[in-house]
Amino acid sequence: MKTQTKITLLFLIPFLIVLSLFSGFVYYSFLNYSHNDFFRLLEIRAITAGKIELDNNPTANIKEIKELRDQFFEKLPQEKDYFFPLDKIETYQDESELLNLPMIFFDDVIKNGKSQYQKNNTFYKGILYNSKKGRYIVVASAENYYELHHSAYLKRTLFLSILAAFVISAITSLYFSKYIFKPLRKITEKVNQISSENLHLRLDETNKNDELNELAKTFNTMLDRIETSFETQNNFISNASHELRTPLTAIIGEADVILSKERTQEDYQEAIKIMLVEAEKLEGKTRALLFLAQTGFNGKTQKFDKIRIDQLLMDVKETLERINQKNKIHLDMSLLPENSDMIKVNGNEQLLHLAFSNIINNGCKYSDNQTVNVALGASNNSVFVVIKDVGIGIPESELKFIYDPFFRASNTKNYEGYGIGLPLTRNIIRMHRGEIDVKSIQNQGTTVQINIPMYKI
Repeated sequence: MKTQTKITLLFLIPFLIVLSLFSGFVYYSFLNYSHNDFFRLLEIRAITAGKIELDNNPTANIKEIKELRDQFFEKLPQEKDYFFPLDKIETYQDESELLNLPMIFFDDVIKNGKSQYQKNNTFYKGILYNSKKGRYIVVASAENYYELHHSAYLKRTLFLSILAAFVISAITSLYFSKYIFKPLRKITEKVNQISSENLHLRLDETNKNDELNELAKTFNTMLDRIETSFETQNNFISNASHELRTPLTAIIGEADVILSKERTQEDYQEAIKIMLVEAEKLEGKTRALLFLAQTGFNGKTQKFDKIRIDQLLMDVKETLERINQKNKIHLDMSLLPENSDMIKVNGNEQLLHLAFSNIINNGCKYSDNQTVNVALGASNNSVFVVIKDVGIGIPESELKFIYDPFFRASNTKNYEGYGIGLPLTRNIIRMHRGEIDVKSIQNQGTTVQINIPMYKI
């Protein structure tokens, strides 16, 4: 059953229950009032009949009473009056059988002065009447006209009203449920249109502060993330294919050229050297690519230990200066806390060494071996490292692509590199639940801050 149908029923069923209860209350209230009113009418008729038939009043009074009765009391269906002398009858068994009334009816009249009884649609009212002829039980009976006609009319009216209310409510509920679910149907139709071919599509958002608009915003935000991830993957595959194909093409082309005719020994050696260089490039890119893929795992396979970041940075500085003696790295330890435990993190030493080496080496490379400042400090919960260079910087429009594998800024054509270092560093920092923030101004330099949670027992 569709949610729209469920909501329609949820509206209709309680409404019908309340309407039926209300109609039943009205019907039985009317019926009860009609019965009481008809018994009072019979009581007045019994008293009137007693005065006319039993009292020895002057003739003029009797005539006036008869005229008043004929004038104001309409003739009731099956109207009958009975008079039973109380002093001359010991039991009312015969009278009970005559009127088909229970004996308790007459007992109540004698005991309480009045009684009433209903059989089918015939109503009986008995009273104890003291006349000049003696004490009598006067019984007035008639069929309840209101019971026969008015209640039946009321019953039909209430039934038709409930039926009409049900139809109107069903139509109204269907209309409003369609109106309520219209935005959801639009969202469903739009979502069905979105595929990997058109991830740029978005749900329509409004200025309304309601749940559906919040759902549309949340879904659009999710699509933003998926589209970014999808484009990143596409760029990665495209760039990886290009980067791997380039040295392979160079190797194959050089081999074809050198094999196209007889060459001198020097030519063969030169060609093999070129092929070796290209093969080394291919091997380097493949190794970097595999390492980048490995750091995409959840980190459970890497061994983590307590590491002092200051010692790690000194090792990085020594390594980079040994690899390239032109590198100039200045370690700023002025912000070091007195408590050495505050600069310890839980991490993998080789991976962190690689991450800091990538950032500091980039600073040295893109600043043409000008001094790169590396500052170490600690806050309440994390250890932070700030690496600042005065190199070529990154164009502002390209900052959003710096974590794309194989991406290289447009101003780095004169520098060697694969575009792997920064994505690899970010993956390593993420494995350590840290954060990396890159700020750069073209031709002024780049500042990278890395925060890693402090080691806690």
